[in-house]
Amino acid sequence: MAKQKATYGNESISMLKGAERVRKRPGVIFGSDGLDGCEHSVFEILSNSIDEAREGYGRKIIVTRFEDHSVEVEDFGRGIPLDFNPNEQRYNWELVYCELYAGGKYANDEGENYEFSLGTNGLGACATQYSSEYMDVTVYANHTKYTLHFEKGVNVGGLTKEPYSGRRTGTIQRWRPDLDVFTDIQIPPEYFLDIIKRQSVVNPGIEFVFRNQVDNAFEETVFLYENGISDYVQEMIGDKGLTAVHHWQTERRVRDRADKPEYKTKISVAIAFSNQVKCMEYYHNSSWLEYGGAPEKAVRSALLSQIDAYLKQNNKYNKSKNEGRISFADIEDCLVLVTSSFSNVTSYENQTKKAITNKGIQEAMTDFLRHQMEIYFIENPAEAEKIAAQVLINKRSREDAEKTRLNLKKKLSGGLDMTNRVQKFVDCRSRDVARRELFIVEGDSALGSCKLARDPDFQAIIPLRGKILNCLKADYDKIFKNEVITDLLRVLGCGVEVKSKANKDLAPFDLDALRWNKVIICTDADVDGFQIRTLVLTMLYRLTPTLIEAGKVFIAESPLFEITTKKETYFAYTEKEKADFLARIGKEKCTIQRSKGLGENQPEMMSLTTMAPATRRLIQVLPAMAEETAEIFDLLLGDNLTGRKNYIATNGQDYIELADIS
Repeated sequence: MAKQKATYGNESISMLKGAERVRKRPGVIFGSDGLDGCEHSVFEILSNSIDEAREGYGRKIIVTRFEDHSVEVEDFGRGIPLDFNPNEQRYNWELVYCELYAGGKYANDEGENYEFSLGTNGLGACATQYSSEYMDVTVYANHTKYTLHFEKGVNVGGLTKEPYSGRRTGTIQRWRPDLDVFTDIQIPPEYFLDIIKRQSVVNPGIEFVFRNQVDNAFEETVFLYENGISDYVQEMIGDKGLTAVHHWQTERRVRDRADKPEYKTKISVAIAFSNQVKCMEYYHNSSWLEYGGAPEKAVRSALLSQIDAYLKQNNKYNKSKNEGRISFADIEDCLVLVTSSFSNVTSYENQTKKAITNKGIQEAMTDFLRHQMEIYFIENPAEAEKIAAQVLINKRSREDAEKTRLNLKKKLSGGLDMTNRVQKFVDCRSRDVARRELFIVEGDSALGSCKLARDPDFQAIIPLRGKILNCLKADYDKIFKNEVITDLLRVLGCGVEVKSKANKDLAPFDLDALRWNKVIICTDADVDGFQIRTLVLTMLYRLTPTLIEAGKVFIAESPLFEITTKKETYFAYTEKEKADFLARIGKEKCTIQRSKGLGENQPEMMSLTTMAPATRRLIQVLPAMAEETAEIFDLLLGDNLTGRKNYIATNGQDYIELADIS
């Protein structure tokens, strides 16, 4: 019996309460219920300790990773206030650890508690506590030692207090992430080392100690950058810098919109250039902005604008080649830059704090960087020259690499199945170039006959859609926009012997890339067929003349007559051959069928003649002299109208029988 669905009504709406708000949906706060989210919960607790130290309360933070996957963060700040709060009529420990959106950093823009802070939303401590298997909190403040214990988001035992006569202050928080909340809690030491180093870089003068428990012993790593981001950039470039490390700093009042209140922002930038090292990192309120946001947009806009302006003003672009503008990628390839900004109003993209969207900070940083780069180039002309030279090297090498990539792509794509890329092209099975043959035929009717008559193992067919362009009269732009021609060139696979912007989608000529041993032009034995044959030869002569010189191009002769007697069938290619055969059989009865075109020939006839390697007749196209061939092609198909008239007047009587003047 099918399970009956519950009725959806007023009673169906429910609300998560207490710890369940995080334990059931950890991804909302931490961005994930996997290892990434678990790692972010650690950063939430660490952030509060960093905010204290940055305000000048304690200059050391200790982070410990235990073998049982529990974590401890110890700071020497003022200690989290846990006693009774008369304004809220509740204990602060309840607000901090048991209420989302409760904290001491909501009025930073009014100068209360913290000038700048990583924590902004009042979520981190509470959400981490809710998502833990257990959490123990110890606070030293006001000559008192406070302790709290939580299990799975619930306080056990309330707040305990005892007198403390020591001089230290601060907070110690140890917890173990809960496997009922996160799918993985085995945070690797590499995460701690990375995040602690990053925090040390943007918090100069604060000592960070990482303790990692291994076999009941602790491995200790200390991070301390006295000069913050400047020391960090110097560490990265070492002796591989094109320039020295420069540090710029400013404070400004900004607003994100005209009707929004002003707030304070502090911007620090450490910058250097190198042809061996590249790195860009952005931090805000000491949080690493993995996805950048506003600072990244500012850096891209300011540096591209100022370096491009310098190149133009100093005539560094190659005007003779009409060289284009640099892109930011050319700058980025030799740039080592770290920005660290702070503000008392911050708009993060989400709680994971990997990007900020403050328009005011973006505009202030853009303006500041433009101004500093302009001054930098004036005061450091030698370094400016080095930067300009390296950026142009990056640009030109990138463009050359892109050309090489595209050419290689064109060449390699030639080996792909052309059946789905060129309309009505019929490929063969064999991949042995020494056997493969390509038949260029007139239209769909000839395609049908030849397709049935061919040997599909090694014979491929491409039909021409009407008369192709006269390649001696047309310019390259028109030629390479003609689909009939470009499709045929793609099928050939060898590229073209033409240097023009118009053929950007076709590779340079490479005879080794030709996919066919023979290229056979197969047209009707009439005036139209002869003209189409000539136009194809003209195209090959102008775009791929090496194919003709290498003996790869052939003309297939089609029989004009099929003569059938009781004993045999004979195919005559000329009137003389027909007459000779009729004389040989004498008065024997026979039927004579005139071939009007490939499309009207029976496949059986084609398989015995044009498509049969053993019996077919092929004329190899071998121009004795390229200049002579060029002259004839130019005369008959080019723009020399007077020369063509004179030629016809002189030699026309030799071809009067072939003229189509009906």
